[in-house]
Amino acid sequence: MKKFVKGVRFTPKNYSDEVEEKIQHYKKEGYKLPSRHLLRTEEQLAGIRESAKINTALLDYISANIREGMSTAEIDHMVYEFTTDHDAIPAPFLYEGFPKSVCTSINDVVCHGIPSTKEFLRSGDIVNVDVSTIYKGYFSDASRMYMIGDVKQEMQRLVQVAKECRDIGVQTAQPWARLGDVGAAIQEHAEKNGYSVVRDLCGHGVGIKFHEEPDVEHFGKRGTGMLIVPGMTFTIEPMINMGTYEVFIDEADGWTVCTDDGLPSAQWESMILITETGNEILTE
Repeated sequence: MKKFVKGVRFTPKNYSDEVEEKIQHYKKEGYKLPSRHLLRTEEQLAGIRESAKINTALLDYISANIREGMSTAEIDHMVYEFTTDHDAIPAPFLYEGFPKSVCTSINDVVCHGIPSTKEFLRSGDIVNVDVSTIYKGYFSDASRMYMIGDVKQEMQRLVQVAKECRDIGVQTAQPWARLGDVGAAIQEHAEKNGYSVVRDLCGHGVGIKFHEEPDVEHFGKRGTGMLIVPGMTFTIEPMINMGTYEVFIDEADGWTVCTDDGLPSAQWESMILITETGNEILTE
């Protein structure tokens, strides 16, 4: 016999009674819960996964073709051509006025770097390429770091630790944990290695829109923040700085975020789905 939960059901109809019962329990306990519309339906997840496949294939394509001497405008062209060839749309293009199809952030640029015909990849650079895809109305988002030519050991280590921070964040983002647990785990690993975590920018919900709730901060305190519930899709994308965590936005373009002290920054980003037993990485 089917067991019904008293009162208004929180989860969509495709969710198990066990998940519904746990959510009702935490609701009574006063935990901060995600909005109901953030729990994806089967139809939505199918669309998000198709978008994520294109997004991941795009990053693989960039990985195979990025090289010393190319301009960041060439990366932008690759992103636009690949995305549209797959009947998809680059999500950054004209988003709140952003002029290009991808963010390319080199060395001390933390994020939101604007591709340019005057900016070239040089030996010793580290660069983050952040791609986001809209396919049939569904969104996906991820970024990777690339090391160009002969990169100093200290910068290689920064890139590696930033990747470890992303991986630790993903591992910590388990059902019925708290978002504060994720931020604390990332912050602890970064600071243990002598780095800082950018605090003015964060991960975010994504799937039906480019940026949705919740904000996923990469620093924090365990046992605090929103409850992580099966069905949520969001990014984990820690920005790890070699020096201070303080940043500023370049007034010349209103987008480019740079480290305040001019030291390098590195970032890796994955989009994940929270499941009943753990999580699924949607974009690598």
